[in-house]
Amino acid sequence: MTDTLSLPPRATPEAASFRDAMARVASAVHVVTTLGPAGRAGLTATAVASVSDNPPTVLVCIARPSRTLAVIEASGLFCINTLPGADHELAEIFASRRGIEGEARFATRPWTTLATGAPVLSDAVAAFDCRLTAVQDVATHRILIGEVVGLGGAAAAPGSSLIYRQRQFQAV
Repeated sequence: MTDTLSLPPRATPEAASFRDAMARVASAVHVVTTLGPAGRAGLTATAVASVSDNPPTVLVCIARPSRTLAVIEASGLFCINTLPGADHELAEIFASRRGIEGEARFATRPWTTLATGAPVLSDAVAAFDCRLTAVQDVATHRILIGEVVGLGGAAAAPGSSLIYRQRQFQAV
C-alpha cells in the first residue's frame, strides 16, 4: 500500500504579480523568423531554451494569436536569432512597437539563410535554424520544439548580447 501526500490548497499568484516577478529575471532576446508562402515573418521572443544536444533541439514559447506562429506551423520551420547588445531597435521592431509590419521589418538589417530557408540575421550572436518537431499548448502560449539543422552567428565578432530585464532592453 502506498501513502499519498496531501498538500493544502494554495492560491495561485495574480497574473500582475507573476509578471512583476518575471520582469526581474534577465532573459536573452531573440528574433524568431520563418518563411511561408506569403513571405518572411518574425517576432521578438525571450522564452527560448535549449532542450538537448543529441539531437540538437531547442524550444520557443509563442502566444497563440501570433501571426508568425501560424506561419511557423504551416511551414514547419523557424530560426532563433540571438540579438547582439546594440540591437534593441530590431527587438522593438519585431515586438510590433515601431509600427513596421511584414516584409518591411526585414529591410532594417542584412539577412541570409541556412538549411531551412528561414531568415538568419547576419550579425546574430547565434542563430539556430530549426525544423519543427513538436507543438504543445500550455495556457495562453504554444511551445514549439525544433530540431536544429543549421547554426549561424557572428562568432568572429564577439561582443555584448541583448537581454530583457525590468521591462527594458539592456546590453550585457
